[in-house]
Amino acid sequence: MVDLLEEYRIPATWAVVGHLMLESCDGRHADHPAPDGWFERERTDWQDRDEIRFGPDLVRDVLESDVDHEFASHSFSHVLFGLPETDRELAVAELERSLEIAADWNQSVDSFIYPRNEVGHRDVLAEQGIQAYRSRSPTRYGIRCIFDLTVLNKSLLVTPTIDEYGLVDIPASLFLFGFEGSARTVAESVWDDPMVALARYGIDQATERDGIFHMWLHPNNLTHERDDRRMRAILSYLAQRRAETDLTVETMADVVDRVTGGITAEADARPTVTRS
Repeated sequence: MVDLLEEYRIPATWAVVGHLMLESCDGRHADHPAPDGWFERERTDWQDRDEIRFGPDLVRDVLESDVDHEFASHSFSHVLFGLPETDRELAVAELERSLEIAADWNQSVDSFIYPRNEVGHRDVLAEQGIQAYRSRSPTRYGIRCIFDLTVLNKSLLVTPTIDEYGLVDIPASLFLFGFEGSARTVAESVWDDPMVALARYGIDQATERDGIFHMWLHPNNLTHERDDRRMRAILSYLAQRRAETDLTVETMADVVDRVTGGITAEADARPTVTRS
């Protein structure tokens, strides 16, 4: 993914789970107020599997890229902020620990991506100096997204707003891996990759009218060559349309700078690409 973004000179917001930036840990996290059993797998099944507990080399690849990516937070241990059992103490601990680790890497954090898009404790984000977060898409995933666009006449473009905590709420537009499994295989055998078609549609919308096309994925969605082909097709089309029109590509931090700088969010058509 880093190589593809460099090839097409496309900046992205990379939302990183803080624990992946550690070189090692005891697996206990005794001072962290997580629920009982939260780190149990790390202490048992994953105890000798450093490759899935730690990934500082992956983060370095992003930070050392020639493209000006944004470093963002995805919490410390992927706690779901929107669930009732995630109390304020845990939310504060997750943010504080991830920010501490970021500071150790000489990184500041402006944007937060909620794990599983479970929005909650926005007041904690504001208190910790976060400026923006990604909220849920107005359209659904996969085939249901096609229904929303064609039958319900919804748009893939979104508009950032400033919420009651002073945070910039940047809704998602399209999860790029929401159409998988046998349905994807069948669709690709008789038609184009449906997600590529949807992404091109969103990019074209952003060239024609005001709004943001905000697409996202997890790096671990890229597990097969056809996944790489999907991303190459989308990014190459984005680069092509950027060259042909006044379309621009922004990170979430860029959106914040524009919105809070007094320029209206509707002023330009700007797709935003995020990773989480």
